[in-house]
Amino acid sequence: MKVWIDQDLCTGDGLCEEICPSVFTLLDDGLAYVKDGDQVMSEPGGSQGMVVVASDMEDAVTEAAEECPGECIFIEQS
Repeated sequence: MKVWIDQDLCTGDGLCEEICPSVFTLLDDGLAYVKDGDQVMSEPGGSQGMVVVASDMEDAVTEAAEECPGECIFIEQS
């Protein structure tokens, strides 16, 4: 599974970070980004900031995508 966030749709509610902080983070711009370990995929973000999700995080990432009010979390099955 891979995941990315469309920052143009992000509402900055932070639910994704609450549900799965090891994959999602909010930055100072108030928008959510995915991260790969300690590396935040903020430049450029969007679909180019896609990361592979560890198998033990897949359920939490799916829940975050389902709960996101901005519907900005996109999951691609590998």
